[in-house]
Amino acid sequence: MQLSGWLTRDRLAVLAALAAPLAVCAAMTLVRDTFANTDAALVLVLVVVAVAANGNRVAGVLAAVSAAVWFDFFLTRPYGHFTITRRSDIETTVLILAVGILVTELAVWGRRKAALASGQAGYLSGIRAATEAASRGGSAMIVGDVADQLTQLLGLHSCHFEYGVAGVGNPARLRQDGEVEWHREPWNVEERGLPHDVDIELIVESGGRLMGRYLMRAAANSHPTQTQRFVAVTLAAQVGGVLGQPAKSTRGA
Repeated sequence: MQLSGWLTRDRLAVLAALAAPLAVCAAMTLVRDTFANTDAALVLVLVVVAVAANGNRVAGVLAAVSAAVWFDFFLTRPYGHFTITRRSDIETTVLILAVGILVTELAVWGRRKAALASGQAGYLSGIRAATEAASRGGSAMIVGDVADQLTQLLGLHSCHFEYGVAGVGNPARLRQDGEVEWHREPWNVEERGLPHDVDIELIVESGGRLMGRYLMRAAANSHPTQTQRFVAVTLAAQVGGVLGQPAKSTRGA
């Protein structure tokens, strides 16, 4: 395995979580008699913030623990021992750990919110693109565009449209409420992901009339959220609207 393939962002963050506090504390031993331990603690908190902002929760917590441990070892008396004799140093060590974990949780929350906002913007962009394709006319264009969007949105291995077909081959089904069923039983996507060893159909209708279906095959470990599944249903409705217009309908995708 090549090193570049092994060193993912999360693994680099974990390595930084273990090494950066150690390196910073070792460096501060050179000047530890010239500044207060509270100042050193602030420097270590900045290190934890940097790791948490660029890694995951595990990396942030590891950085907080590493900072507290090496603060104790290098910067509290007796030096070079995992022992603290002064109450103020104990309080500072506990604060480093607590504040480090807190900023880690804040960083994780911020990234989650940013990812959610980015994802929602992407979903709206996809719906807008489908609407624009519909306004330009041409069923073949929107059918193909939506198949590509569904592939990215749901984490599919393949996706294609079949005219005037539903239920053939006993596939699983992505229903209009965004839920998935197989053999007429609900399928827990949140826990199990999309079924990837069976075709999944998404029915396309217009005014209650069957237009066809998207036949999809999920990639392994595909766990689209309910919001993503709702967007998929909305995209299919856009296709149904176009196919339901006789003046613009065609019989080839």
